[in-house]
Amino acid sequence: MRIRSRRVVLPDGVRPATIRIEDGTFVEIGEGTADEDFGDLVVLPGLVDSHVHVNEPGRTEWEGFVTATGAALAGGTTTIVDMPLNSIPPTIDPAALEEKRRAAAPQVMVDVAFWGGIVPGSVDHVVDLAAAGVCGFKVFTVDSGVAEFPPLDPDGMVAAATAVAATGLPLLVHAEDPGLLRPPSGDPRIYDTYLDTRPPQAEARAIDRCVAATVPPSTRLHVLHVAGAEAVESLVGTPDRVTAETCPHYLIFDAEGIPHGATAFKCAPPIRSREHRERLWEGLLEGTLQMVVSDHSPAPPDLKRVDEGDFMAAWGGIASLELRLPAVWDGARRRGIDLEHVVEWLAEAPARVAGLGHRKGRIAVGYDADLTVFDPDDETIVSARALHQRHSLTPYDGMRLAGRVREVVLAGEVTGRAGDPERGKLLRSGH
Repeated sequence: MRIRSRRVVLPDGVRPATIRIEDGTFVEIGEGTADEDFGDLVVLPGLVDSHVHVNEPGRTEWEGFVTATGAALAGGTTTIVDMPLNSIPPTIDPAALEEKRRAAAPQVMVDVAFWGGIVPGSVDHVVDLAAAGVCGFKVFTVDSGVAEFPPLDPDGMVAAATAVAATGLPLLVHAEDPGLLRPPSGDPRIYDTYLDTRPPQAEARAIDRCVAATVPPSTRLHVLHVAGAEAVESLVGTPDRVTAETCPHYLIFDAEGIPHGATAFKCAPPIRSREHRERLWEGLLEGTLQMVVSDHSPAPPDLKRVDEGDFMAAWGGIASLELRLPAVWDGARRRGIDLEHVVEWLAEAPARVAGLGHRKGRIAVGYDADLTVFDPDDETIVSARALHQRHSLTPYDGMRLAGRVREVVLAGEVTGRAGDPERGKLLRSGH
């Protein structure tokens, strides 16, 4: 099969190209006629989202593999990496990983890999989970929100970092310092009441402590969902072994614009002010932050307390897996940032951190033949009811975002925007 466009985003820039595919792999990037000619539409590598909460098994009523991977495919994401919570059991030992894989295998519409997790008492499973193919290990420094995935104390963090360093895999940290969190004071329907409970200094101090705790120095530390300017400053000048991500909701929204009672916007760390938002964009451009991932963490409307609008009681998590590309492109275009940067943030860098950079995230010979066909000059009008995720609840509802996904190619097959179960594969880390 040959696919052509006058605008193909390649590692060396954007140019006309014909891509030849055999057996689900890119085998030649050149010129000539094609079976599928997309004209002026932009052909990107299939996107990679390394931060997705699928929640199956155990909390499948929140989100499952059919709906999550369907949403990914519709948004141009051809590979996701599933977080070890909020499923039951959490992916903290090989038996739980196998249960997760059994649930996923007959249902996935895109390729799926898995993170492992570490909680108090589970560090002895690190070596076996690494051998079983997890991409790395997630930990919390603060309450995760679910009882089965408690946080690590400082000694537990050192033990986890030491164990993970021996595997060569990354240690992923939800970094907030519990000692700096505050009790709520004010009307729980007002967003600032929630925002004030999680000050930006809590992120910064936790990052500083995590960097100090990751010994031996071979530990690869990855900081999840950076939301604040202070956190970015804490990451400036850290060793090359430290990477970090942010999310579309931190780049698009701001605290000043969140209406009273709009609990669809609640997440942790919280969406902060416009000043913080702009520092995140700067952090991406200067390389302090390397990627933008969704942190897709949906929940049913009753858990989001949609009817009462109580920010303090609502589950914290934003559903946006399907909207990552148009959301980030919308913000990037407004700031004069090109699609090559967007591809790095949404495809190449997430693939690298998950140990999949040898086969995902680039249009290059030998890579998996995953492509996203994108019209950057069209727009996506968001209707929550039309999204493929399990629950029609998202803070993006009603927005007009720049760009529109037109087609998706998975393993060399044009899928359109409606996939078939069992089309995707289960992946293991390539570290």
